[in-house]
Amino acid sequence: MSKQYDADYFQRWYRDPALKDQAIGGAARLARKVALAVTTAEYHLERPLRSVLDIGCGEGPWRAPLLKLRPRAQYLGFDASQYATARFGRSRNLHLASFGDFQYLRPCAPVDLLICSDVMHYLDTRELDRGLPGLAELCGGVAFLETFTREDGIEGDTEGFKRRPARFYRERFAAHGFTALGSHLWLGPALRGGTAALETAD
Repeated sequence: MSKQYDADYFQRWYRDPALKDQAIGGAARLARKVALAVTTAEYHLERPLRSVLDIGCGEGPWRAPLLKLRPRAQYLGFDASQYATARFGRSRNLHLASFGDFQYLRPCAPVDLLICSDVMHYLDTRELDRGLPGLAELCGGVAFLETFTREDGIEGDTEGFKRRPARFYRERFAAHGFTALGSHLWLGPALRGGTAALETAD
């Protein structure tokens, strides 16, 4: 039986009271990630954030803290969960699509901030390789590509986790024009070459 991203899944991993702020969706932890991603994008764009694309968005937990910081930003999310997109699609601007669909899917102009958080380490290599070119084309600024590897101490949802080495992702991201900034942040291809030597992690 394939993994189901249904209501029970999100309740367990994002809202279980026993996990408190250590849950995947802990409010304080998420707020720090959002603030980091927003300020990093704005630093490199040298202007306020205008557009955000969240691939593998789940129930869209990034949306509220993003709009709290930047109320005028446009947020668009995609996820393969039929539950999440049916339940929150209209209110949070979420749409149904798998990561691999971004081989062809271009739902918007390149965005200031592209998010793909806690997704890629669950994907088969074939689907990962299909979707990555789309992410590169859709990132007009900075990408937050939160991805974990076999070198990391993984806790929580390990079902379907692909224990790949960090170099697997580094090589693929670089091949599509992403430049490492650190802390899961990557400069998109559109801004490549516009940084000082010590601003990047390469």
